Amino acid sequence: MAGTSTHTVTNQPPPLVGYDVFTADRALVEAVDRYTGPDVLDEVRGELSALGRAAGSAQLQEWAVQANDCPPRLRSHDRYGHRIDEVEFHPAWHRLLGKGVSAGLTGAWTRPSGHVRRAAGFLVWTQAEAGTCCPLSMTHAAVPALRADPELAAEWEPRLASTVYDRELRPAGQKPGALFGMGMTEKQGGSDVRANTTRARPLAESGTYALTGHKWFCSAPMSDAFLVLAQAPDGLTCFLVPRVLPDGGRNTFLIQRLKDKLGNRSNASAEVEFDGTWARRVGEEGRGVRTIIGMVTATRLDCALGSAGLMRQAVAQAVHHCTYREAFGGKLVDKPLMRNVLADLALESEAATALALRLAAAYDDGGEQERAFLRLAVPAAKYWITKRCAPVAVEAAECLGGNGYVEDSGLPRLVRESPLNSVWEGAGNVQALDVLRALQREPGALDACLTEIGRAHGADHRLDRAVKDLFTELADLDGIEGRARRLVERLALALQGSLLVRHAPPEVADAFCASRLGGDHGASFGTLPAGLDLESVVDRARPA
Repeated sequence: MAGTSTHTVTNQPPPLVGYDVFTADRALVEAVDRYTGPDVLDEVRGELSALGRAAGSAQLQEWAVQANDCPPRLRSHDRYGHRIDEVEFHPAWHRLLGKGVSAGLTGAWTRPSGHVRRAAGFLVWTQAEAGTCCPLSMTHAAVPALRADPELAAEWEPRLASTVYDRELRPAGQKPGALFGMGMTEKQGGSDVRANTTRARPLAESGTYALTGHKWFCSAPMSDAFLVLAQAPDGLTCFLVPRVLPDGGRNTFLIQRLKDKLGNRSNASAEVEFDGTWARRVGEEGRGVRTIIGMVTATRLDCALGSAGLMRQAVAQAVHHCTYREAFGGKLVDKPLMRNVLADLALESEAATALALRLAAAYDDGGEQERAFLRLAVPAAKYWITKRCAPVAVEAAECLGGNGYVEDSGLPRLVRESPLNSVWEGAGNVQALDVLRALQREPGALDACLTEIGRAHGADHRLDRAVKDLFTELADLDGIEGRARRLVERLALALQGSLLVRHAPPEVADAFCASRLGGDHGASFGTLPAGLDLESVVDRARPA
């Protein structure tokens, strides 16, 4: 019929845009309130809300699309044939990274409640664009390793903590701020860094070396400096490799190729070669792993935070969609089966946020008990939270139906990003084995974790039973390596359960304990048992 419109758009949710990513996340706001000093709480809330509004803005969401649609390119030579080894990014990448730096996401070590405020900001920023979180994380995490050499720390810490982003490659001493990368793994060893073959030859100037070798994965190769491992005369040692030398000359830093990755497309990861590359020793010769482990631990916490952020954004998108979308005579969010799915996803997201922020608070405390707690809890949390991210992202995309499989929805980018953090900084087996080492070598770490879990003793019978099961696992050391993942999973769930029982609303804690600890749950999301207040769980996760 003439005049009939065939393209009237109905029953499509509005875009999730123009909102405060921080204040819309009740679980995150409550965690920040819980762990932030009262004298700086208003300041921290204001900072995080400003970052949350930026992350939820249409402008930043468009920049994120541009940065991922136009991934970085390697420029190995200039037009005249000179080797330059530079990485070229879309302008949107620089805008996003600059915003992350200006928000203080590289500086936490000296600010009041610095780790909690930065952890919350990192979780928020991951939801805007996860690729920029790699250089932000490396730069933040380099500080504890650099402190093995007080002179180096005094020189570099102010640059790393700066809120000024300077993208130019020039001597770091001439820049208002600097970024750090990392080069540990090599093709013949992977996580077995003691198998590294890169060599370090001492130079005449004390503490300086010439490096020769190949790094299979170099994070953030456009950075101003890198922490790397190499074999010195007395064994594996940590070194600082500047990109540009103090006299303005380029250090030998040969980028062989950029990795073509599944996700994290906006960020550059590279293979690099050193050929007489100038480096400065950090810490003692032969103690490279001990020196760099502080950086590794901090980046592992960022992996957990990043996955918590990805899960939160996936859940926010799913709940938002189902709040507006109608099917079979009503809103999807009101359908009992969809409500079960959304609540199940929301539980996973909130548990991840609760545990990740608790670890950040332990960094702020800095006491002996909290350091012992981190030694065991960080690898356990990194293992479990990052493992849960991919299934959450995939299920959330399914909540949007076919729309969730279309790039415009943003869910495919989350799905591609979701496995990354379980691989970075040691895959699942590495984390599980690290937990076993902590149990064997540092009994105080287990005591600290059990003390934390025990703060909820008697509050929920399912949690108490899960703790007994954990003790059973710990008591049977025969073949413990083959059961390491099972042990770590139970430890992480007990920590999450204890935190939710103490701090989350009763309906959240009840649903978590019934499903994750009580065993009343199927093999997929949306199999929560009857009798739970799922409407309240979903409403709490609503991003508006």
